[in-house]
Amino acid sequence: MAEFKNPNQQSTGGPGSTGGNSLMMYFSLFLLVFLGLQYFRGKSTPAPAHPQSTSSAVAAPTQAVPTPIAATATQSDGTPAIQATAATTTVVENALYRITLSNRGGEATSWILKNYKDMETGKPLDLVNRQASARYGYPLSLYTYEPALNTQLSQSLFVPSNASATLATPGTLTYTYAANGMQVKKTFSFDNTYVVHATVSVTRNGAPVAAALAWPSGFGDQQTLPQYASASFDASLNGKAAQTDIKKISGGNTLRGNYDWGGVSDLYFAAIFLPDHPANASLITLHNSVSVAKNVKKPNDGETSPAPVLGAALVDASGTLDTRLFVGPKTLGALSAVHGVDGGPSLDKIVSFGWWSILSTPLFLLLRWLHDHVIGNWGWSILILTVLLSLLTLPTRIAMMRSSMKMQRIQPQMDAIKKRYAQYKATDPKRQEMNQEIFKVQKDNGVNMFGSCLPMLIQWPLLFAFYRMLSNVIELRQAHWLWVPDLSSPDPIHLLPIFFVGSMFLVQWLTPSPGVDPQQQRMMAITMPAVFGFMTWSIGAGLALYWAASNLLGILIQLGMNKTAMGREMRELALRRAAKKNGKTINAKIVSPRKA
Repeated sequence: MAEFKNPNQQSTGGPGSTGGNSLMMYFSLFLLVFLGLQYFRGKSTPAPAHPQSTSSAVAAPTQAVPTPIAATATQSDGTPAIQATAATTTVVENALYRITLSNRGGEATSWILKNYKDMETGKPLDLVNRQASARYGYPLSLYTYEPALNTQLSQSLFVPSNASATLATPGTLTYTYAANGMQVKKTFSFDNTYVVHATVSVTRNGAPVAAALAWPSGFGDQQTLPQYASASFDASLNGKAAQTDIKKISGGNTLRGNYDWGGVSDLYFAAIFLPDHPANASLITLHNSVSVAKNVKKPNDGETSPAPVLGAALVDASGTLDTRLFVGPKTLGALSAVHGVDGGPSLDKIVSFGWWSILSTPLFLLLRWLHDHVIGNWGWSILILTVLLSLLTLPTRIAMMRSSMKMQRIQPQMDAIKKRYAQYKATDPKRQEMNQEIFKVQKDNGVNMFGSCLPMLIQWPLLFAFYRMLSNVIELRQAHWLWVPDLSSPDPIHLLPIFFVGSMFLVQWLTPSPGVDPQQQRMMAITMPAVFGFMTWSIGAGLALYWAASNLLGILIQLGMNKTAMGREMRELALRRAAKKNGKTINAKIVSPRKA
């Protein structure tokens, strides 16, 4: 693993060095200061509290009292040591979040998003993953290439610039620590958005240390194996955004380059660093694991599996890190407002629809417009958009039906041609003549053998794009619709999957398929609803709602099309083909072929 080395780090002189006189001078000065302080305290300060007051301060860290400082201690270079004698916390709050910062390490022990709820408790969501953070570090902790130093920095008691238990936004909070040759300063600036600005500098004996600011331990909404597995590493290098799957991320890997931004995200939330000086900054990927119950409904049954925990850190080669940090939901509105330095790429690329982005993004923008300006409910907005898409694809449905009907009109001629060449093997050159005759019949009757397939090139991309969109937008998280409390989770009473399976049976039964073997058609009528029903049983209710509504509209459209002359002809063709296969005859009169 690549590391930042410190060329300026030097060892201090030993007892026999020329620093002996200086040591005596410092000792004398220290003695005078110590005696003076004792005299001053006896005159002006009350008696010291009971020794148990220290533990009392730890138990109630939010108490708004000044943090005691070990002011009498000095370091080997004569500078005063700066460290608190008790643990305290400071709460930073705006309309979007409530962050609790501890002076132990200058880290965030809680990062609550007010507008989002925990799926299990229903309380405001805390983005700090407590299980993982207890092992691998809390947000805003420092990461170096020295494990022992990481532990030291995370356990040290910093001195906050704000002695109050709360900090109003906009505001700035600085944590300072100095001891044993270490000088650490962490400054955080907060405003009314999801973005926090941080400045970090760490030196040891006067030389800079490569210390990265970290978001090391995933997110608080990760409780199941799929939720952990949904994490990814997101970065924009030289204006080009990319998302890397968690399986391809190695722990402790240093990525050097002109990164506009980079960090980690799961399905719905993200923590992204935006360095002030991209040319000097490097990203560090962190990959660990925790044990997670296999069955979340029975967490005490003892069966667990390792779940991957993804984190990221940012370091500056100059020794002083200046960066912004976005911590919040993956909404396009919030992400589009945050850009890299000097108007660089925005963060909206971390909402990834994969290959279907060209269709999924416009679909979501239309869905969001319907929600914001028409109905105000995501479930009803999905239904309206489903109707619009069904109307949009109606011409392709008609084109498929017309092409299929043309093919069935000439099917007897093609069967006769195939019968004449039945005695020839598939490798016989005579087969080429058969194909040429069939092609001529199709051409003479205006039939394109791909005519029934081409319209699907329009319908299926829309279907997959809609699926990809509904599976990745946070707006459906805990969005209610009628009896469904959360459109991103499965229907709690499974009414939508049941309706979907029943409606798919109807679609299969109502749609004439004259070119399909009746036995095969009956098999498909059973297997397809069963397969898709199994899928909809566990997918998000928003997607199940889309599929069920699409089937219902398909039934209504097919009922209308079956009553047309073209629909009646196709049904009669299907009946004749089935009867012929079974050695029977029927007296159905086929509608006179019209120009289709």
